[in-house]
Amino acid sequence: MAPRPASRRADPVYGRLIRAARAARRHAYAPYSRFSVGAAVLASDGSVFAGANVENASYGLTQCAERVALQTAVAAGRRRFRAVAVAGPAGIAPCGACRQVMAEFGVRTVVLAPPAGPPEIVGLADLLPRPFGGRDGRRRATRRHAARRRAGSRAGL
Repeated sequence: MAPRPASRRADPVYGRLIRAARAARRHAYAPYSRFSVGAAVLASDGSVFAGANVENASYGLTQCAERVALQTAVAAGRRRFRAVAVAGPAGIAPCGACRQVMAEFGVRTVVLAPPAGPPEIVGLADLLPRPFGGRDGRRRATRRHAARRRAGSRAGL
């Protein structure tokens, strides 16, 4: 499914998220890729947390802006989120790892904010149609694991 045009961009909450993500982008540490990204997450209580990407010479240790923002919010005690705005170069979109972390915390809406032009508002389900586990999947997996343990104990395992 194609991203929806920014018909909802007039929503003041999305505007606030975009401004926070763009401000965070200015603090990105991207000396290797020169690909600066900022993100802002909207917690279910209405609070906003921002983050920027932080690169490392050992590239696998790089942290994406989306995960930095989510981790900052989690460190502040938040666990449920409604939306994430991502500000970066044209064509910006969260990587697979960030999409999975967003799914873990219930994000439903992703606002993609290029430097120029209107933002795109996309459902996370469109970006990640089959997330691994997540809150509902983890509960199902835990129930399956408990059922297997009970069955194993009855079988003398």
